[in-house]
Amino acid sequence: MLEKRRIYLPPLSLVGPGVIADLAEEIKDLNCHKVLIVTDKILNELGVVKKVTDLLDTQKVNYVIFDEVKPNPTCANVNDALAVFKENGCDYILTIGGGSPQDCGKAVGILATNGGEIKDYEGINISKKKAIPTAAINTTAGTASEVTINYVITDEERKVKMVMVDKNCLVSIAVNDPELMLNKPAPLTAATGMDALTHAIEAYVSVGAFPWSDHMALYAIELIAESLRDAVKDGKNLEARSKMAWAQFIAGQAFSNCGLGFVHSAAHQLGGQYNTPHGVANAVLLPHVERFNLSACPEKFAKIAKAMGVDTSTMSTEEAAESALDAISQLSKDVGIPSGIKELGAKAEDFELMAKNALADVCTGGNPKEISLEDAMAIYENAM
Repeated sequence: MLEKRRIYLPPLSLVGPGVIADLAEEIKDLNCHKVLIVTDKILNELGVVKKVTDLLDTQKVNYVIFDEVKPNPTCANVNDALAVFKENGCDYILTIGGGSPQDCGKAVGILATNGGEIKDYEGINISKKKAIPTAAINTTAGTASEVTINYVITDEERKVKMVMVDKNCLVSIAVNDPELMLNKPAPLTAATGMDALTHAIEAYVSVGAFPWSDHMALYAIELIAESLRDAVKDGKNLEARSKMAWAQFIAGQAFSNCGLGFVHSAAHQLGGQYNTPHGVANAVLLPHVERFNLSACPEKFAKIAKAMGVDTSTMSTEEAAESALDAISQLSKDVGIPSGIKELGAKAEDFELMAKNALADVCTGGNPKEISLEDAMAIYENAM
């Protein structure tokens, strides 16, 4: 029976090589007064930001740049960017980068219209008003923040990554131009690519999954299995970068509309406690959490294996499901992801607190199998 569903997608998405050229005219048509560009110093120094501002200049679009976003954006980052937004009388936001600038820009957009502190909005659909109109230019094939109703901000005082699921933060224009993703370092490509794989797999096995999200997630898994190794090996491979851009874009739409699971909940604690890059944390934890989940939906894991290129024709459902975990681990190894969380600085004495915080994380509700405190701690231990 077909279900009743509410689907959240950006009103306009531009995807493919060279689509960045179409953005300036879209912004000009909005008749905005001044744009706040939210990005980081590396992208500014590398000239990626200038590629965008040159386009804005041709259309005589006024802007001011905030490039202080950290890899795991903090409350302080958000407050500083919001101050620049207000001081310059901005009425539009343009984010350039991976998940960190995207999430920071979303937070600024919510605070600009709703007020208060960003801590006030942790949880699901807390805000009352739509965020400031935002165009999000993605430069990594991973987080999909440019198409989702999710954003994550680190509370530096509590050392906790706060997850906001908020329909009001959805951007107006999402841009995925693989030409902006060329020549990214191999470790960044690997981490963001495994982040996209985590999104697709968690969406597929989530308790909120439904046929539309299933098809999206499986196709994303297939694209990632085909192209991530090539994208990591050769940063100039436009075909591989294009496939990864599409994969993360598709996976983002899937999980934004059906939820994630405990991989993200557990990874958020590594980010909050040790400032671990989000994609790396997800990649290391993914096979361990999914081994725990395997018994909940073995038939789905069998299909994941097939999507990852495993010949499952002679396997039982259980054998095929197990082979999915092997394929995930092999891909992670092939692209250079660390083998355990010990390499990321994790300490056993922190596991209980991290496990408690992970169980309280909003993503845990989507996990296909109920997790106890002991289960959560065991997952961290197994991932060492």
